[in-house]
Amino acid sequence: MTKKKEMRIVDITNLQTRDGTHNEPVVISGYAAVFNSKTSLGDWCDEIIMPGAFVRSMSGDIRALFNHNWDHVLGRTKNGTLKLEEDDRGLKFEVALPNTSAARDLVSSMERGDIDQCSFGFWVDNGRETWDYSVEPALRTLHEVELYEISIVSLPAYEDTEAALIRSKEIDEKVEQRMKLIHQIKGVLENE
Repeated sequence: MTKKKEMRIVDITNLQTRDGTHNEPVVISGYAAVFNSKTSLGDWCDEIIMPGAFVRSMSGDIRALFNHNWDHVLGRTKNGTLKLEEDDRGLKFEVALPNTSAARDLVSSMERGDIDQCSFGFWVDNGRETWDYSVEPALRTLHEVELYEISIVSLPAYEDTEAALIRSKEIDEKVEQRMKLIHQIKGVLENE
């Protein structure tokens, strides 16, 4: 089975910016993901990220982007401009911004309060997630993900898209099929 690329948009928790002084870069820090916090991904699925989900992949070369745009790299773990760590709360990050027009625009928008969310892109290998179809909506628990980027993102147009998800149609259809089957089973059991 091939890996499916996924992204999440979440509120940045305790976002802080530090102005660069004496030619030091501006730094953004916060939490790109929070553990054990149920997130609604629409009517068909809720999701929880478990502690330790990012540990294995944090040793890779992860990038911080602006709006998932690979043309606007804000930092990178390989060169130390992006620092990631898991703590008891979630995936904590700190990125030292480059002196680029995109980064300066981002800082300006953050200072005004226009941008205060983060997203992350990842893959999930088979066996690294569990599904509970006994609840509605179904509950997906992520035990381990392969993180490839975090992004500082603008606010979504509608508040109910704050936990927006870009997913493959195949996963949507698989969850929908399983939920229909569970409803059919419940119907048969109730009629007996």
